[in-house]
Amino acid sequence: MPYAFDPELVPYAELIPSVPLSEVIRRDGPPPDPALLAEIERRLPSYTPRREVTVEDRRVPSDATGGEAGGVPGGVPVRVFRPRAEGPLPAIIYLHGGGFVSGELDYFSVRCLRLADLVPAVVVAVDYRLAPEHPYPAALDDTYATLEWLAGAAGGLGVDPDRIAAAGDSAGGNLATALALLTRDRGGPPLRFQFLDVPVTDDRLATPSMRAFTDTPMWNRPDAVLSWRYYLGRDGIAPPYAAPIRAADLSGLPPAFVAVCEFDPLRDEGIAYAQRLVQDGVPTELHLYPGAFHGAAIIADVALTRRMNADMVGALRRALHDTDG
Repeated sequence: MPYAFDPELVPYAELIPSVPLSEVIRRDGPPPDPALLAEIERRLPSYTPRREVTVEDRRVPSDATGGEAGGVPGGVPVRVFRPRAEGPLPAIIYLHGGGFVSGELDYFSVRCLRLADLVPAVVVAVDYRLAPEHPYPAALDDTYATLEWLAGAAGGLGVDPDRIAAAGDSAGGNLATALALLTRDRGGPPLRFQFLDVPVTDDRLATPSMRAFTDTPMWNRPDAVLSWRYYLGRDGIAPPYAAPIRAADLSGLPPAFVAVCEFDPLRDEGIAYAQRLVQDGVPTELHLYPGAFHGAAIIADVALTRRMNADMVGALRRALHDTDG
């Protein structure tokens, strides 16, 4: 293998199937190899909460925001993870990855359970609309609708509306920081923090890592090219709410934690976005994980990914509970 992955991650890298994004969006395409799926599922991390965490599927009203892409009939599907606790809890809006075109909430349940339990916080995972059937700004409209609902329903959910964070991985990291920009500009519900795990920020596809990593596992340049095409639904320059690094001014955004992986085409745009945040006066913590590839923290349970997840939990705890732990 041409990449110097962390040795414990090599078996995972070798197991990941190479499926072009054009095949991923074939909703009626041939089913994957069941034996391979079983082996992948066997290796995926599991998590047993230390405290009781209730899980509830709900629908968020989406017609109140006047989003450009229109509302969702019946509302935006969300999954709410609520840990047992006394008194109001902070909340985390979690946006899943999947290149804007895929992503099942079940696949991200381990991460959401871990955050709900260990931060602790009420975690609202958003099942936003997917491209190419629903291009930009549908996913962002669903995300903003969820924030407005969460802030308005905070009392009934046992949430402190002054302690809401946006968090996401990959395309979800894009939506998390786009949400921070959008609510700042609209004067909407304030966010306390943004957690951006291997975020998508730049549609220009011109960074050294994006040019170099054409065959890395989980995500590569060909995937990125198609992902932007599907998400934007057209050619041309992306607006800042779609490609946040294009925003002229990042000042006034909430403090950020940005995580990037060495062998990820998104590495350099994540670093560049973190640098822009710092230059515009946003307190920002940047972590680069050597030997890791895109999405490793979600699919693997090894020493490196355990450290990555511990860093994430620690950052959210400090931001939402004002603690050192």
